[in-house]
Amino acid sequence: MRIAVHAFDGITMFHLAAPLLVFGEVGRQGLAEGWDPVVWTDDGRGIRTAEGPRVDDVAGPEAADEADLLVLPSWPTDLPPTEEALLGRIRAVQARGGRVAGLCLGAFPVVDSGLLDGRDAVTHWGAADELARRRPAVRIDPAALYRDHGDVLTSAGTASAIDACLHLVRTHLGATAAATVARQLVVAPHREGDQAQYIHRPMPEPGGVGHLGPTLDWALGHLDQRLSVDDLAARARMSRRNFTRRFAEATGTTPARWVLARRLDRARGLLETTTWSVDRIAQECGFSGAVTFRQNFAATYSTTPTSYRQRFSASRA
Repeated sequence: MRIAVHAFDGITMFHLAAPLLVFGEVGRQGLAEGWDPVVWTDDGRGIRTAEGPRVDDVAGPEAADEADLLVLPSWPTDLPPTEEALLGRIRAVQARGGRVAGLCLGAFPVVDSGLLDGRDAVTHWGAADELARRRPAVRIDPAALYRDHGDVLTSAGTASAIDACLHLVRTHLGATAAATVARQLVVAPHREGDQAQYIHRPMPEPGGVGHLGPTLDWALGHLDQRLSVDDLAARARMSRRNFTRRFAEATGTTPARWVLARRLDRARGLLETTTWSVDRIAQECGFSGAVTFRQNFAATYSTTPTSYRQRFSASRA
């Protein structure tokens, strides 16, 4: 996998470092060969980062011409139009079967290329409206952490670049490889967030919700059971009304949505790590049947349980 990471004067060190760190860790952990990313600039000259330090060990645009994965990790904050030479390289990578990833504001040159016309894209939430105005033919999702169309990926702001890069590792090398990299970086293999591409809605962990913590811990251990609002309220020794109010204050969601997210999260783990049938997983995770499980899984992750397992099963690694 030949990876070319674009840099420019004024890029922040974090944006540049995120793909270098994730993809470089693949090689350092011995998970695959040829994943060492190369930093390149439009003129082959070094750049000064927004924080001050220079990056001088860079390649020229020929690195992009040879890339299997072209990464645009950011873009100048004044959002200038993309020069035709860079647009041509972006299009060329995709045309020859490579992948293009625009991370954070790096979605702007990718969208400028026209590759996402008629498709979804995401960028930093603060620039989403401007991106929509700039390219009306692209549907901008203001909430997603990333969107992957197979040939073109865009991600939301800053730390979402790590989520997107881990997703690429996961796609190419499997769940175990992504988990290995994530563990080394001390981050989640797939962070929760409002994102259909295999990521959940954000919810606090049980230990961070005060008095409700023991109840949520108990629920996590009994996902195969009914777990109605009344059941949880009784477990917490509260009235239904008080429990629902306190639950929303602590988690930002309803008990029913929290339980559904936890069931799906458990199901995803079982799909990745076991050979259990879909019927068995549905039962283990507390769904009334396989049909209900499939419907909820598809609505949340935009794929079927079977397709998810084929793509992300740990056995692939």
